[in-house]
Order: sequence, then C-alpha cells, then structure tokens
Amino acid sequence: MNESTSLVWGVAGTGPPDETATLIDRCLAGEQAAYVALYDQYSGVIYRLAYSLLQQQQDAEEVLQDSFEYAFRRLDHFDPRKSAFKTWLYRIAVSRCHNKRRRKWLPSLSLQQLDDAEPKDTTAPPPDERAALNEQQRAVWAAVVELSPKLREVAILRYYGGLHYGEIGEVLGIPPKTAESRMRLAHKALREQLSELV
Repeated sequence: MNESTSLVWGVAGTGPPDETATLIDRCLAGEQAAYVALYDQYSGVIYRLAYSLLQQQQDAEEVLQDSFEYAFRRLDHFDPRKSAFKTWLYRIAVSRCHNKRRRKWLPSLSLQQLDDAEPKDTTAPPPDERAALNEQQRAVWAAVVELSPKLREVAILRYYGGLHYGEIGEVLGIPPKTAESRMRLAHKALREQLSELV
C-alpha cells in the first residue's frame, strides 16, 4: 500500500455496487452471514469517518456500532434509486457523530485515559495509518483537525471519503452548493494554517 492510497479510505473495501445489492437482498431475506459480510465490507470506512470527525477511539467505536445497528434495523428503508449504500451509511454515521458531539458538551475522560501515564495525540489518524504518514501529511492532518466541525466534515468527506459535492450534501443534509462553499472556506483556513509551516 502506498502513501496516497492509505489516506483515501472511502473507496477501499466497499466492493462493487452489484455485490452490495446482492448482500442487501440476502440480509433482507434473513441470512445472518450476509449481515456479517456487509459489516465487514463497510465497517472500516465508517470507523475511519467517525474517528476523523470525533478524534476519540471509544466514541468512534460506539458510533460504528450504533450506525450499523440502525442501518440493519432500517435496511428495508434503503432505496438504491435515491443514493448509494455507502452514502446512506455515511449519512447515518455523520448523524450519530453529531449526536455524540452534542452529548459530550462537558469535557470527559475515559478511565483508560486516566490510567495511561503517556499523553495521547488526539489529532493523529488511527494507529494503522499513522506509520504511513510523512511529516507533510501529518501537518495537513493536524490542520484538518483544527477546522470547525462543519468545515472538517466537508473536508474529510471530500478528500478522505472521496465523495463529490452532491454526495456530501446528501450525507450532511445540505445543498451541494453549501458543501462546495464550506469546502472553499476549509481550503482558505487550511492555506492560512499551513502557510505558517512553510
């Protein structure tokens, strides 16, 4: 795996649309193995999305589980004519991230954080991707994390999720032009932050 593919996590592991449609049909027919296969196919990208937005492993894991629990319960409501399955899952996960962020209005620490003597870098990507990042990529990632939540969501969905503005709008419940406008603001903020490093 080269460095560029390690950062584009929205494409890898999601399988062709026909394969996904077949798995969904099998799930709706009650086949347990199909649920496992669908989870295995999409859990990586949903976890990375949640981690990128929340910056906490435990929160990302909870969002991952909540997202799939909801998606599996509502699978009969998924309409492939309205959106791709990945887009539908992203919308569910982003909604769960918003809920998680709202519930955490007071700063909180997990017991694991209190037990760890060594402070953790919460601005870093998940551990499996950290090793693949060079210094410049780490600087960009740190700058992305400093964006406001709304701008960060758009930047992450665009560059790490590989979505176009229409899909981003669908996921976030905003018009595509608003997604594009937020991306311009994110670019401006990132340029300002990263110009200090040059």
